[in-house]
Amino acid sequence: MAEVVLFHHALGLTPGVTAFAGELRQAGHTVHTPDLFEGRTLGGIEEGMAYVQELGFGAVIERGTRAVEHLPAGLVYAGFSLGVLPAQKLAQTRPGARGALLYYACVPLSEFGDAWPDGVPVQVHGMDADPVFAGEGDIDFAREVVDSAGQGELFLYPGDQHYFADRTLPSYDADAAALLLSRTLAFLGSVA
Repeated sequence: MAEVVLFHHALGLTPGVTAFAGELRQAGHTVHTPDLFEGRTLGGIEEGMAYVQELGFGAVIERGTRAVEHLPAGLVYAGFSLGVLPAQKLAQTRPGARGALLYYACVPLSEFGDAWPDGVPVQVHGMDADPVFAGEGDIDFAREVVDSAGQGELFLYPGDQHYFADRTLPSYDADAAALLLSRTLAFLGSVA
């Protein structure tokens, strides 16, 4: 089974994120869920992003990097939205990465290096009309990452929600979330 580090979105380590991690654990995977906000959860994306602006994106990435220092190589790095930043950085730069699962977001390859590392498969998941993922250019970065990876997949879901797999939020889409989970489990099975 795979060992996964799952980074939360800008609302913090919500019950929806921990429930998703629980689904992966039920399938037999080891899942670490670092709390980049040290116990704080926020009520909405705007509030969450305001808090991130206070912390700084660099601090969030640094917290994510520190969270895995004690863990072995051979990890799958996963992140929801904001959590994509440390997940993508670690997948691109920490030796031994087994794969990357990037949900709702993606950044340019050049943010953390020149290319996607050889032998590291990646999946990117987002909604095709999400104002953040599709509207702010992440979908283009996702295509760049997937094209650069030897084993890359971009999955687009119909809809305009950002946090569509967090079952505790109004943006939850049960059908899309079930498909995302199924594809995630297949991915983890292929890298275990």
